[in-house]
Amino acid sequence: MPINLNINEQNLKAQEGETLLTVARREGIPLPTLCFLEGLSVAGSCRLCLVEVEGSSKLQPACALKVTEGLSVKTATERLKRYRKMIVELLFAEGNHVCAVCVSNGNCELQDLAVQMGVDHIRFSYQFPERKVDLSHPLFGFDANRCVLCTRCVRACDEIEGAHTWDVAGRGQSAHIISDMAQPWGSATSCTSCSKCVAVCPVGALFGKGVSVAEMKHQPAVVDFLASARREQNWHKKEEQ
Repeated sequence: MPINLNINEQNLKAQEGETLLTVARREGIPLPTLCFLEGLSVAGSCRLCLVEVEGSSKLQPACALKVTEGLSVKTATERLKRYRKMIVELLFAEGNHVCAVCVSNGNCELQDLAVQMGVDHIRFSYQFPERKVDLSHPLFGFDANRCVLCTRCVRACDEIEGAHTWDVAGRGQSAHIISDMAQPWGSATSCTSCSKCVAVCPVGALFGKGVSVAEMKHQPAVVDFLASARREQNWHKKEEQ
């Protein structure tokens, strides 16, 4: 039975079990995301898709918010715009993002979000963390300086490839991505070199060796294709459409 809800004063219908983000995207209502990716489980970690829910003082992530009868939300208030801009600024301040020399310059979701939010300077003090670059893998590289901890690589490796090479170690400001219990990527015996983690990275943290500045183009849609194909046991459906 259809569920009635309201987004930005617009009456809409949804199906039970759908998330607010799914409904919003279907209806053409823009909501920024960074950690969310079709085909992967919901992490809700970037908080960019926060919305205001009528009757609640807490902001809710649209990617994890299940629709309910009578749900009424706002997605683009001034409060939300301020929060989203602040989140993007903090991501730049917490890492070492030098776009001019990044392999994903011009092909970066964080960079796109900054433009979308109108970020032309950072109001917060840069942390300049000491992070390493792992080039031990024969095919790929990992630059932790550009990592935004979206955990797309962790989830893609675990849920799609089934290898679980990647994980998150530490907490808070010390949180960081590791491979095979903090071994160099090239020594990770669980890695199948499938490149799914590289494909889903939204920034320049994971890249193929040999690419130069602005050459790295990720292909995150491959995860949704694989997830759908396995679920439906149809590996040609999207190609035929």
